[in-house]
Amino acid sequence: MVKETVEAEAKEYAQGAERPLKGYVLLMTAFSGLVGVAGVVAALVGTRSRRISPYDLVLVTVGTQKLARLLTKDAVTSPLRVPFARYKDTGGPSEVMEDVRRDGSVRHAVGELITCPFCLAVWVGTGLTLGLLFAPRLTRTIASALTAISGADFLQLIYAHLQQVAEK
Repeated sequence: MVKETVEAEAKEYAQGAERPLKGYVLLMTAFSGLVGVAGVVAALVGTRSRRISPYDLVLVTVGTQKLARLLTKDAVTSPLRVPFARYKDTGGPSEVMEDVRRDGSVRHAVGELITCPFCLAVWVGTGLTLGLLFAPRLTRTIASALTAISGADFLQLIYAHLQQVAEK
């Protein structure tokens, strides 16, 4: 009876659209489980006294944006997305646009996660934040590199724009 009710609600929710709700439930469960385990370990290890400074917050914020974008859109990382997406077209500089594979609820849900920088940023940001608790020096180094790459990207775009303006 519960299963039938849940399936009926899911069908009504989807309104005929293809929505991978079972896959979403699996991803939410995995995310919650990982964060829950990390929280328990953090409490047992005694990371409560560690605070995230404004500097670390900026590093993690910019690093999260860059790593999420790199993993979800970069042409070089497209082999990681092959099981879950199909190439559609080129996107921004060094980026591709992809369509999510729709065969299978889990494949579809994972495809949506790993082709969406906004979606993956939740996972990346959580990972980097937990990294500050468990391995702060390594996490700061990684976030610093990602922040530097992000800054270089913006400088490249500004340079290209100024070059186009000068040519006109």
